[in-house]
Amino acid sequence: MPKLHSGKKIVKALKRIGFETVSQKGSQIKMRRIFKGNVYTVIAPDHKEVALGTFQSVLKQAGITKEELEENI
Repeated sequence: MPKLHSGKKIVKALKRIGFETVSQKGSQIKMRRIFKGNVYTVIAPDHKEVALGTFQSVLKQAGITKEELEENI
């Protein structure tokens, strides 16, 4: 089973990629980035371990690959 990342690590990596925190409601962190004329909005969970399906959803929302995110963790 692949190692699960924490929400804090994912948020930190997204910030390094260029995302900014817009708001937070409970354990859900809303982040946004404008890249090449497109606006990407991501809802990242602030959990100890982020489930694989949720992790993949964050990648899809962010428009990045797993490798791009892991380079910045």
